Amino acid sequence: MTSKLFDRIATLVRADAHGVVDALEERSLLLKQTLRDAELELLQKRARVEALGQEEERVRERAARCGAALAALDEDVELALAGEREELARFAIRRLLPLRTERAVLEREAASLAASRSALAERLAAQEAELEELRARVRARLAQGPRPAGASDDLGPPPVEDAEVELELLRRRGLAPAAGEEATR
Repeated sequence: MTSKLFDRIATLVRADAHGVVDALEERSLLLKQTLRDAELELLQKRARVEALGQEEERVRERAARCGAALAALDEDVELALAGEREELARFAIRRLLPLRTERAVLEREAASLAASRSALAERLAAQEAELEELRARVRARLAQGPRPAGASDDLGPPPVEDAEVELELLRRRGLAPAAGEEATR
């Protein structure tokens, strides 16, 4: 009877140990998955920035073609007026006016695409920096090895750079301008 009791206790201990290891593995897997998700999101944003750039280029090319057609029609109008052929000048003007409107619309669209691409590129750059920080924190957390059960998975504050410490020391000693003064310079 005692051997059965010890066998059951040994089984419980092994099961509990396996449960703890599984829980630790799950935490590291979650960290890695979060990192992969962030990387995937950035890849999608990079693709969107590139797509916006390509669309902007296509729109600018169409605007340039409209500009070339406008120049040719403008010459036709001048030629018709020089030859005192007002009906031909009117014909060319009827074709010229819609092209002028189309070129203006295309130029506004290209400017809008450029602004969207620029804003997205700025957000992407900021998020790439955040991803690098996250990668470093995840690597540091994974390098720490398994944590005891019940320990917090909070990665804590990001590490403080030596330069930041030196700047804070200079500010406190009064040797560096305050943050508000730097912005006014």
